[in-house]
Amino acid sequence: MYFVPHRGIFVVAIAASALLVAGCSAAGAERAAVESPASAAPPVAAATTTYPVTIDNCGTEVTFTQAPTRVVTIKSSTTELLVALGLTDRIIGQAFPDGPMPTAVAGHSITPVEIPVISDKVPGQEAVLDLEPDLVFAGWESNFGPEGAGDRDALHSLGVLSYVAPSACKEPGYKPEKLSFDDVFADVSEAGAIFDVPDAATTLVADSRAVLDDIAPLPAPLTALWWSSGVDLPYVGAGTGAPQMIMEAAGLTNVAARVDDTWTQMSMEAIVDANPQVIVLVDSAWSTAAKKKELLAANPATAGLDAVKNERYIVAPFAETEAGVRNADLAAQIAVEAARFTP
Repeated sequence: MYFVPHRGIFVVAIAASALLVAGCSAAGAERAAVESPASAAPPVAAATTTYPVTIDNCGTEVTFTQAPTRVVTIKSSTTELLVALGLTDRIIGQAFPDGPMPTAVAGHSITPVEIPVISDKVPGQEAVLDLEPDLVFAGWESNFGPEGAGDRDALHSLGVLSYVAPSACKEPGYKPEKLSFDDVFADVSEAGAIFDVPDAATTLVADSRAVLDDIAPLPAPLTALWWSSGVDLPYVGAGTGAPQMIMEAAGLTNVAARVDDTWTQMSMEAIVDANPQVIVLVDSAWSTAAKKKELLAANPATAGLDAVKNERYIVAPFAETEAGVRNADLAAQIAVEAARFTP
């Protein structure tokens, strides 16, 4: 049985198990080669999870006695993670999708599959329980509670486990001080262990790291603003969340990086003072990139910015901007587009 007060211990335990298997196999192969040069090395056994597994998830203890098979996902980031791990058949319903499914993640094609949508927003507990899930996998802690999918303890008492993407934890000691790709990849590894697909998780992480490694440095430094939503006081990416992580990987310098938070509000006057050379516009159904461009051009304060006059915009689909498996691809895309704007 594993008890995981912090997920790093869990990942190390799984990795150590895999290394032990690989090491024993390699040693066995070497001995076989000495004893019989013509013999073939035995195949390396796939890593597996030993249940039960108990995880301290954002302060809530969750025990998995087996790999979940009937999962309700909330937010695109959780749905996409399971799909990327080859677990589409485990998802019995999704809620709060932020956009269409990607056609590829880290170089791997994804076959479009229709997953029933039980709610366009956070689902209620009744809608969730009607599907008889064994796990509700949420992208945000706020997806649970009386106004959402249900209280976590109440769900557990009904035999339904709950799990939040660890990078989205808010409590001190659980919330990343500054989100990094290591945190995002640890989420992938932990999910791979929970669902007994650690090899798939390892491959996805390795391929995502390869995407990041292939990002070419920008020809010259560029400052950037990340505008997610809001009108008079835009919500912009600050110094500790996914926007900062993605911009850093793409080679951009965030004009709001000094704000010690994931997000912050920034007045149009402050944006003018910051004078970003590039503006990343998050595109969503409720706050489109096109509308943001109109606001910037119409506002006398921002209309004179070089980035606005020369339309140095990079559009980022909202679903790619939440911590998840699409972040590496987005960083690579932003880097390519930003390179066109370098002096």
